[in-house]
Amino acid sequence: MSIFTGSAVAIITPFKNGGEVDYESFANIIEFQIANKTDAIVVCGTTGEASCLSHEEHLDVIGFCVKQVAGRVPVIAGTGSNCTETAIYLTKEADALGADAMLVVTPYYNKATQNGLVAHFTAVAGATKKPIILYNVPSRTGCKMTPATIATLYKTVDNIVAVKEATGDISVATEIAALTDGKMDIYSGNDDMIVPILSIGGKGVISVLSHVIPYEVHEMVASYLRGETDKARDLQVKYFRLAKDLFLEVNPIPVKAATCMMGQCDGSVRMPLSIMEPQNQAILRAEMERMGVLK
Repeated sequence: MSIFTGSAVAIITPFKNGGEVDYESFANIIEFQIANKTDAIVVCGTTGEASCLSHEEHLDVIGFCVKQVAGRVPVIAGTGSNCTETAIYLTKEADALGADAMLVVTPYYNKATQNGLVAHFTAVAGATKKPIILYNVPSRTGCKMTPATIATLYKTVDNIVAVKEATGDISVATEIAALTDGKMDIYSGNDDMIVPILSIGGKGVISVLSHVIPYEVHEMVASYLRGETDKARDLQVKYFRLAKDLFLEVNPIPVKAATCMMGQCDGSVRMPLSIMEPQNQAILRAEMERMGVLK
């Protein structure tokens, strides 16, 4: 049984000007996503600026999200760390708070050998009976999990059931599918590769683009799975530029700017991130206007 099929939003953590978490805006963003058919919420991931949250804030944000969602869609908590003991701690606490599953990124900065990654993820998965989604994003972490390592973890650890594949290389996703006989759930970690991932048996996407057009991203996946592949392809192509413009600067700077333009939060980010450069804001705004997101 898949954790979810469709589109999950990698949700932002909105902040107030003073830097504290803006829970009122957070609740409204969650409601906007659910109302527009988002199939799951991923909280405290990269887009949620988890690495700039204290452990207390991290867990408070997860707990708030779980309560706000109230079982309407799965809540997947980001509990990864470059420290195995910290990842175990966050995973246990997120489990106790009621998260439905965990998203665990490869250890950043420290990095690890492939054997080290097997040991790390096996230890973290042992801290919970909830399902685990591996998160492979070497462009952010400097640490790449090979398809063989991912397959080993899938075959040897019962609750490692899925991978968020964000290398940007379709051959990596295809090799994972081949090595796991198509049984491991694969989610695209890149909004420009949703349909390609679906074409090799993927279950959906963990999306940044969904902040801006949640219904359309949901429908891209749903239409493909209904057999309406032409519609899914057309949506992928239509929103290609918007997906790219949400990465004009390092994520989540542009999506924070976009949600600010939509009136959902004030766009604040935590240092070392900074507000989106004016010239890039203009490019993003123009594309959002062209796509009818902003009137």
